[in-house]
Amino acid sequence: MFSPDRVADALRTSRAEIAATLGLGRDAFSRASRIRAHKTQTRLRQMLEILHRVKAETGANDLAAYAWFRAEPLAGFDDMTADRLVREGRAEYVHAYLDAVADGGYA
Repeated sequence: MFSPDRVADALRTSRAEIAATLGLGRDAFSRASRIRAHKTQTRLRQMLEILHRVKAETGANDLAAYAWFRAEPLAGFDDMTADRLVREGRAEYVHAYLDAVADGGYA
């Protein structure tokens, strides 16, 4: 199980900001049952997988990868950000984008 507290600490932010970034309600991290919910854990996992890839492929630190996740518009996706795609249940699009960039293409 992914801990919102540990994620927020690592990214030097609040649990509320992580919830908002992932499109979860303000109370998503308020009770253990909500933290364990499939939707909550899925979105946390997806975000962490993407952050890990960005860090590994670019040499960025946690904070830079998180900034990219939240702010960098992705070409080919109507300039949506990675966090918006994850919120909309399309994390696989972010992975496809990262694959294309890793293969030397401009996605």
